[in-house]
Amino acid sequence: MGVQAKLKEKKKEQGIHIDMTPMVDLGFLLITFFILTTTMNQPNTIDMKLPAKPDQPTEQPEIDLSNSISVLLGKDNRIYYHQFDESGLTDPSKLQETTFDTEGIERVIDQAKARAKKPDIFTVIIKPTEDSNYENFVNILDEMEITKTDHYGITDVKPWEQKIYEAKVGESGGENVNSNEN
Repeated sequence: MGVQAKLKEKKKEQGIHIDMTPMVDLGFLLITFFILTTTMNQPNTIDMKLPAKPDQPTEQPEIDLSNSISVLLGKDNRIYYHQFDESGLTDPSKLQETTFDTEGIERVIDQAKARAKKPDIFTVIIKPTEDSNYENFVNILDEMEITKTDHYGITDVKPWEQKIYEAKVGESGGENVNSNEN
């Protein structure tokens, strides 16, 4: 065998060795660079002005039901409303249903505000049910801005309202009703 044949055999045995350390270092530097320079999405929030908590419990004033309307956010993008207390809301037919369009909740709020004895203190009480979704909650807050309703509150559905709501949802059985009368 000649010298050239021996050199070819040695080359075949040794193979090519590539040092990957600089490539891995570069990869980690790039990952670090992109992590540090990327701006994260800021969550969208709604600024709500909440009243200060009183130092002492205050006596609850008598509320005239004509100066408020309760809005229940239901499942399947449905909205229910009423202007009754526990003794007045006795059956599901008194819980009216409407929609989010201009002929729906906007009109209902405007009509209720016009019938109020004191429109300057008219209050919308928003009550999301367990079946409602976040989009509907944001939509009803938008409606407060559209109807220029300065006084609104957010609270839980009362047990007696929940019972009527469940009866109403069970009775409607998936059909979409648009009722704007009160």
